Amino acid sequence: MTESHLLPRPEATGAFLVAALYHFARFERFGEFQTPLQAFCDARGIKGTLLIAREGINGTIAGSDTDIAELLTFLRAQPEFSGLEHKESRASKMPFVRMKVKLKKEIVTMGVEDIDPNRIVGTYVEAKDWNALISDPETIVIDTRNDYETAIGIFKGAVDPNTKTFREFPDWVKNNTGLHNKPKIAMYCTGGIRCEKATAFMKQQGFEDVYHLKGGILKYLEQVPEEESLWEGACFVFDERVSVEHGLKEGNHKLCHACRNPITAEEITSPKYEEGVSCSHCYDSRTEEDRLRYRQRQLQIALAKQRGVKHIGS
Repeated sequence: MTESHLLPRPEATGAFLVAALYHFARFERFGEFQTPLQAFCDARGIKGTLLIAREGINGTIAGSDTDIAELLTFLRAQPEFSGLEHKESRASKMPFVRMKVKLKKEIVTMGVEDIDPNRIVGTYVEAKDWNALISDPETIVIDTRNDYETAIGIFKGAVDPNTKTFREFPDWVKNNTGLHNKPKIAMYCTGGIRCEKATAFMKQQGFEDVYHLKGGILKYLEQVPEEESLWEGACFVFDERVSVEHGLKEGNHKLCHACRNPITAEEITSPKYEEGVSCSHCYDSRTEEDRLRYRQRQLQIALAKQRGVKHIGS
């Protein structure tokens, strides 16, 4: 099943089509695929990041409708990725600086051996059925994302593990024996990929009724009407849009380029905020030497902007 061109055309909501994708598959030739995939994207002006590993592919890319469609066709022509699905949203400006195809040990890093979503995984729940599941008092809802993501949005009643990285998630599960108090575990993440491994891990740990939101928060925000939504806040995305809201509209958050945390309009008014230098999240953990270095970088970004080019460090 594919999901191409589900959203309005570019003149309606944004000039660039953003495609988030992942697919778990045995991909032994991932090393030799890096160069042709990079060349295919570069030839079409596609930008973003694609991670390829022995376990599959993961990433987000942006470009014109035609170019993204061609890339998706190219990927699905590979036997390993014939069943690849993706999610679409729009951006008013190119949300990435460059195109990177990276070789990785894992396409989403959990750091646990023998986790294979192709072999064991939780039960997928469609966006339209998610509200009923998480409203069930017999369900524990777990957000598998990191703390800087959950800080700006979360499902009503969800448990936030407050992890800094996905590598911390397995230990969090093992240390929270209370998770066994309810028969059902419902998990979610941005686009679905972290839950593939998270639910596989939970099953491995002996949990039986484990569910996850198919397509993640992005699919939920696209398909579920705002008046019926149990989502609170905005969804962090890993590009220059920073966040999206219901209907996958671009959010109002900015990114602190010193600590990479999303910041609100209110936080921008803080005396600790200086564009590209600091914010209320990182000011107290940085030295004046750090801030001097960040100011010098910000100056180079401003000078590059005056010349009509984009500073690669921005």
